[in-house]
Amino acid sequence: MSELLEVNGVSVSFDGFKAINNLSFSIAEGELRAVIGPNGAGKTTFMDIVTGKTRPDEGTVLWGEKGISLLSMSESRIAQAGVGRKFQRPTVFEDQSVEDNLMMALKKDRNPFKVLSFRASRDDRDRVATLAGEIGLATSLHRKSGELSHGQKQWLEIGMLLAQEPRLLLVDEPAAGMTLAEREHTTDLLVEAAKTRAVVVVEHDMEFVRRLNCKVTVLHEGSVLAEGSLDHVTRNEKVIEVYLGR
Repeated sequence: MSELLEVNGVSVSFDGFKAINNLSFSIAEGELRAVIGPNGAGKTTFMDIVTGKTRPDEGTVLWGEKGISLLSMSESRIAQAGVGRKFQRPTVFEDQSVEDNLMMALKKDRNPFKVLSFRASRDDRDRVATLAGEIGLATSLHRKSGELSHGQKQWLEIGMLLAQEPRLLLVDEPAAGMTLAEREHTTDLLVEAAKTRAVVVVEHDMEFVRRLNCKVTVLHEGSVLAEGSLDHVTRNEKVIEVYLGR
């Protein structure tokens, strides 16, 4: 598999504190990866750098077959290039229906005139219905998003990102605040999504990570401490010392 994202020697400091310290990380096309680590390990800052929210002090972030630098691009250009990000708290349009939320997210020409004259085609409706089925909200298309449970809102937001057809999906703590059944459905959703794109999941819940059954990267003090299967990294003495605390 070819590399989709390559982060090389990236460092960034905030007020003298090195949030990311010579971080190198790569993810292949169509790979599912979990990123774990203690609070303050740099997990969120790593995602901020990849999505253009934070500019590193040094290092490179290369994207796609041509190895284009993401560091020279704005947040919106990075999103258009195919990097999608889901934050911890769901951000859906609560007054709009599930269908409307998904429709607004479809990958379309977003110039203001096209948006004003937008009329959903049959293809658009079919795509939205398919997405709703994939995320487990097929029977909730006409419900207001504000009425959904916390877990369902998370699924809707994942659906809205999938509607934009990203090549890389960055997902921040998707299991937080979910019931067991919701967590299981979320696992299935992310595993399915990774069949057609790369997915990076930042998560604290070890059981959730275990169910993802993928390669795990452990961050500590802004750099990679260990990498491999969950069993492999959780047997690592340094990981036990700094993160698992046994």
